[in-house]
Amino acid sequence: MPLYRDQGVVLRTHKLGEADRIITVLTRTLGKVRTVGKGVRRTKSRFGARLEPGMLIDLQCYEGRTLDTVTQAETVEPWGDVIARDYDAWTAANAVLETCDRLTEEREPALQQYLLVTGALRSLAGKEHDPRLVLDAYLLRALAIAGWAPSFHDCARCGAQGPHRAFHIVSGGAVCPVCRPPGSAAPAPETLRLLAALLAGDWAIADASDPRHRREGSGLTSAFLQWHLERGVRSLRMVER
Repeated sequence: MPLYRDQGVVLRTHKLGEADRIITVLTRTLGKVRTVGKGVRRTKSRFGARLEPGMLIDLQCYEGRTLDTVTQAETVEPWGDVIARDYDAWTAANAVLETCDRLTEEREPALQQYLLVTGALRSLAGKEHDPRLVLDAYLLRALAIAGWAPSFHDCARCGAQGPHRAFHIVSGGAVCPVCRPPGSAAPAPETLRLLAALLAGDWAIADASDPRHRREGSGLTSAFLQWHLERGVRSLRMVER
């Protein structure tokens, strides 16, 4: 059977049998692949510790009918091990990995999502910003790549120039007074500026934001994400908001 080699980040793992694991990896070239790590749960496994969520690896696999099999794995960046030492970073990373898994399809190249998730894990491992800010920035950008970019300035319905105070998840973000549906939220202007900064990667504004605006922004981001995914992201329940 044909062999292939690629670099990827481990998204999740599942037990298989007594000693094996199913490992889901988002690779740089091929997209998401599901592979079997034979014997990786044994203490004497050659590369079991490398096939853990959050690890960036260089792996070699051979193709199978349903699942590929890992034949070699080398650590490129041990982000998963570093992040696991910080609870806030660990919970944020779990939400990042679960969301990435939900937004990608098997064997569909997803280079932008790959670069985004590796960037988020690198930031969490390096403690560059508050883990909750990194998580919200990742969620907003991942949704934008998937085609669901929220609007935080102009009206999401008619395009009227903002800023606007109302925010309606179903409509796609900020809405003007004319388009504002019943039940729209009215977040603080600073909250919308923070979310716009996270989407654009303006960390100077994000890092200087007030905790109450971060909390409000996290609530809007989570609701926007779960509306488009049509079901909850379980890992978000563990994140301190």
